[in-house]
Amino acid sequence: MAPAEEASRRDPDRLHGRPDPVREGLVASLARPGANVTGLSDSHADLVPKRLELLKEVAPSASLVAVFFNPGSSEALLQLMATQAAARALGMTVLPVEVKGAEPPDVERAFATIEREHRTGALLVIAEPAMLSHRTRIAEFAIKNRLPVIGTQRGWAEGGFLMSYGSNFHDLWRRAATYVDKILKGAKPADLPVEQPTKFELVINLKTAKALGLTIPTSVLARADAVIQ
Repeated sequence: MAPAEEASRRDPDRLHGRPDPVREGLVASLARPGANVTGLSDSHADLVPKRLELLKEVAPSASLVAVFFNPGSSEALLQLMATQAAARALGMTVLPVEVKGAEPPDVERAFATIEREHRTGALLVIAEPAMLSHRTRIAEFAIKNRLPVIGTQRGWAEGGFLMSYGSNFHDLWRRAATYVDKILKGAKPADLPVEQPTKFELVINLKTAKALGLTIPTSVLARADAVIQ
């Protein structure tokens, strides 16, 4: 949830681990928050099918996709369920892989799980705060093991992931400024509806594609909002 008052600014976890303010009990509803919190909600569960479709397009032979998730995050569990449903529709199978925290052993255990399952053909990362600290390690592991990997926002692709698809955070922050302006002029957060993203972006890292030995289909490149050469 993009911040629009002091408590939100102190809690960057709202951007990744708590994108649904209603389910987390932060607000009564998106239309009428009813509390001293409002802003922009960044939900990912609805975007999961698109991420899997993109993986399927660039790696059509991948039938088993590993999914990194934090079992302690309710949002991550929701996204995992959405991933499993979307995978069934695409004829794919999901290998859930737990990454419980930000310490190196947490992600190393996840890597070992994938290495034991030789059929893994792609990787999807469900972003949340602890996962961010592993971004570089995950990118390096994916390239080493020839795994196309997709993340949730531009920074993941810039950090070495093959692709990212998610909310345009530059747009979210611009819109958040309007909330600050309204509150400074006397509006109450409880009366300002929580807005959801309206702009999404696909970012493709061609350097990573080359390292993986992949040729990105023209149809996918044509839909990209940004391409990293």
